[in-house]
Amino acid sequence: MTTTAQPTPPDLGTASPHGHGRLIGLLVASAFVVILNETIMSVALPDLMREFDVQATTAQWLTTAFLLTMAVVIPITGWLLTRFPLRTVFVAAMASFSTGTLVAALAPVFPMLVAGRVVQAVGTALMMPLLITTILNVVDERRRGQTMGTISIVISVAPAIGPTISGIVLDQLSWRWMFWIVLPIALLSLALGAAWVRNVTEPRDVPVDVLSVVLSALAFGGLIYGLSSIGESATGHTPVPVWLPLVLGGLALVTFVARQLRLRDRALLDLRAFRVRAFSVAVLLVAVSMMALFGTLILIPLYLQNVLGLSVLNTGLLLLPGGLTMGLLAPIVGRLFDRVGPRPLVAPGAALVSAALWGMTTLDAGTGQATVVGLHVLMSVGLALMFTPLLTSALGSLPPQLYSHGSAIVSTLQQVAGAAGTALFVTVMTRVTVARTEEGAALVEATADGVHAALMYGGVISAAAVLVALLVRRPGEPAAH
Repeated sequence: MTTTAQPTPPDLGTASPHGHGRLIGLLVASAFVVILNETIMSVALPDLMREFDVQATTAQWLTTAFLLTMAVVIPITGWLLTRFPLRTVFVAAMASFSTGTLVAALAPVFPMLVAGRVVQAVGTALMMPLLITTILNVVDERRRGQTMGTISIVISVAPAIGPTISGIVLDQLSWRWMFWIVLPIALLSLALGAAWVRNVTEPRDVPVDVLSVVLSALAFGGLIYGLSSIGESATGHTPVPVWLPLVLGGLALVTFVARQLRLRDRALLDLRAFRVRAFSVAVLLVAVSMMALFGTLILIPLYLQNVLGLSVLNTGLLLLPGGLTMGLLAPIVGRLFDRVGPRPLVAPGAALVSAALWGMTTLDAGTGQATVVGLHVLMSVGLALMFTPLLTSALGSLPPQLYSHGSAIVSTLQQVAGAAGTALFVTVMTRVTVARTEEGAALVEATADGVHAALMYGGVISAAAVLVALLVRRPGEPAAH
């Protein structure tokens, strides 16, 4: 962290490491709670489909809308963290998340439930870049790997154990209790943050480019909506042609990128970070990892319940070992990164993820539960080896003036990739299931074929990531020739 001679320096709360530790602890705990809600609905989808009489491609919007909203909001956080004090952004984030949680808990109809998830997502979108930017400003470079290991628990483990928590809750209570249980925790974090959080950056009065905000929303919103509409088209429920949002989103994205490069220092999202090779390679692999994580997190619960016939409780418990594995490995991987760098960890991790996804393509109606658990744990080990080194390498390779923009870029692409993975896997599964059903196959057999086809796509993508993983290097290390 650097300080300058200003008449009114930023209030650091307490300048001691203990003061920073308390700040980071609160931010990590708050981020864990809000990120947990990205996937907490996945096990509840079959129940919600029956209660609200909707198809799987419609029910998936409880996750996709959450991720889509984050992808739209996160690009603005680079500007927000530059313009406003840390406490202001934190209070806004937790207030939005708490409000959305209350709306979802009370929702009498499906659209209101989705609306509550969207409001939740606004708060979640603010929290992750806020946490990462704070870490980069207050943690010494030599200890970043270990600290980013803690952040990896938030980013990867919280979504991974979301299905387990929802399974336990749904076994005894209504799905609404998934929100009622979270609400008091969110309100407590809001109260503690208002009292404890202090600024660790120097706010600057910078203008916001409104056109960039609009282009960002059209780009990321159009692309994810289009991907999700492909799945809905399999059942004939598409209000607009599938190609339209994809084309509009693609055009808006190209225009958005061109405008950011032209605005340079006034950009909403400073894309000059991609000129740093280590950042670009690491971000690409993070995106692939998030596609695999979120795609399987929504697909496996549907497989366990609709093909193997398991209860929501058993589904959640079967996914727990994978989530715990990621949590236990994250700090260990962080310490290893500080010693050996990223490549010895990321390359084996990418290979394990690919092996797990290809193994999952063998899942069918006769697969044993132990096989599912084993493959999920294998994928979790691989993701744990990848997340911390990739995040630390990506952000640590940037100059300080790009920290807030770099964290916003990483967080944006994480959510876009997660939404794309969710949409891709469900789309392929739905199309194949419908086609097999029309051919006369039983529903269980047809669903198993759909899961197989979706995971084949994941396997192909992950195989390409293994090759890219060989290009990862430690920040400051010269590129191999």
